[in-house]
Amino acid sequence: MRLDDKIQNMLGTIGWRCDTPIPIDVPNDARIARVIAQHRNGYVLGDGESEFVAQPAPRFLRRNADPALRPAVGDFVAIDAATPVVIHTVLPRRTTLARAAAGERYARQIIATNIDTALVLMGLDGDFNPRRIERYLLLIAGSGVAPVIVLTKADLVLDPARQADIAALRAQLPDDTEVHTLNVKDALAVAPLLRHLQRGDSAVLLGSSGAGKSTLTNTLLGRERQATGAVREHDSRGRHTTTHRALIPLPSGGCLIDTPGMRELKLTGEEDLAEASFEDIESLALECRFGDCAHAAEPGCAVRAALDSGALDAARWENYRKLRDELGAANESLAVQLERKAGAKTLARALGKRLVDKYGRR
Repeated sequence: MRLDDKIQNMLGTIGWRCDTPIPIDVPNDARIARVIAQHRNGYVLGDGESEFVAQPAPRFLRRNADPALRPAVGDFVAIDAATPVVIHTVLPRRTTLARAAAGERYARQIIATNIDTALVLMGLDGDFNPRRIERYLLLIAGSGVAPVIVLTKADLVLDPARQADIAALRAQLPDDTEVHTLNVKDALAVAPLLRHLQRGDSAVLLGSSGAGKSTLTNTLLGRERQATGAVREHDSRGRHTTTHRALIPLPSGGCLIDTPGMRELKLTGEEDLAEASFEDIESLALECRFGDCAHAAEPGCAVRAALDSGALDAARWENYRKLRDELGAANESLAVQLERKAGAKTLARALGKRLVDKYGRR
């Protein structure tokens, strides 16, 4: 049996797709597995039949190694039959969802890989914040991952004002963005999400602590697997019952990656505002009289005209400006980081050449 056929038979239950490429340097007798969880002391892998612990090869742990190239939850990896199991190769990723890590120094943090759908959860209680949805959509845009907005706790909120908020949110999202308002404790209510969770499908859960990610996971599983907790009354925030990312096979055939609540969503600098939920604002800016319009007091500013008429929501405009400025700063950080890496490589090559010229090749 060919390696491709072996992989398809074994790994279909944990999200393998036939079009997932296999590097030509992976030996025919290699075992292929998927990263199910990542811990400080190693990884948990699954091969469709069992789960086991593995360690990364030393090259992944080198001081100058790019953290974004290390194994991450969702990755398919090549391992051997030795004990302890060692991850030798990360197979090419079909999709990658990432954010910038916390801190001043630029670093790209992988959220999940090889996923098809991002289920963005937001509660209809005090967690409701359309501006946060825009930030999530910006992070997802361009990754090849389809966003699905899931507004949770519909059983708790019957306020007509909140219904108006939901309608306003739908109106500002791109027309093709899927939005669901549901009670994640109800198996019948979450059934529409199952079309994204069939055999070979992989989805990741995103949202704040207390938004209902673990509750949704338990409902889709049909059993209590993930710990859940009540939210704080004064701000509807959760208490981080999920402490690490974990890939979970579902009875429907798909895979779900549950993640801890994200308190900070820093941009990587690679996002595109036009590809997120701001296409209308980007189009408006093109209608301004001057190409370098700052949208302040310039004559013929289409953006200011839309704000004055109420066609453009002022809070949404301010969020756009905030994200635009943050994206610009992240772009500069990314450029500096890439320039620093390029400079380090040049110095290393120059030093290597000097050593060879002085001592010869060994």
